[in-house]
Amino acid sequence: MEIVISVVPANEASWDDLCAIFGERGEPFRCRCQYFKIPSAEWDATPVSERAERLREQTRAPSTSGLVAYLDGEPAGWCAVEPRTAYPRLRTARVPWAGRDEDRADPGVWAVTCFVTRTGFRRRGVSRALAAAAVDFARRRGATALEGYPIVKEPGQEFAWIGELYVGTPTAFADAGFAEVSRPTARRAVMRVDFAPGGRS
Repeated sequence: MEIVISVVPANEASWDDLCAIFGERGEPFRCRCQYFKIPSAEWDATPVSERAERLREQTRAPSTSGLVAYLDGEPAGWCAVEPRTAYPRLRTARVPWAGRDEDRADPGVWAVTCFVTRTGFRRRGVSRALAAAAVDFARRRGATALEGYPIVKEPGQEFAWIGELYVGTPTAFADAGFAEVSRPTARRAVMRVDFAPGGRS
């Protein structure tokens, strides 16, 4: 049976659908995709309820802050994609800057910082569909480039917890047209797609 995955901007999805994706426990529920948005000094003092409210406001905005995937009509996944300047923690992190001469304040460069796949919908192509949709989403909104920061998994390597993969995998990004541009750490890559003038990559 063919699997049908559709992707829409988050402001076209309901809050109930987003809550279903983030779940009622675990790291996605606790974080609500706010890790890169809230400075580290404020993180522990920001309760989960406030993080959830921030996500709700961010996704409702006309610009919205990500994409929602549906698998056979059921809410199945989330992808955060915005201008890189929307993520304060990226400004001071080793990823993505190590070894690169890059303008950290360039508003034209967008970033994919997080994927969440709902329990029961994993290993069915949801993240790949979201990565591909993020390319078109960013390009249509005037991005000059789009970056992702996946974790590099060596053959046979196991992860202590599945949350380590929230940044995506190199394969998912490569399938969407991204190319590796740097390896700031042994476990993290910077992958990027540049858009030509006129909105074509």
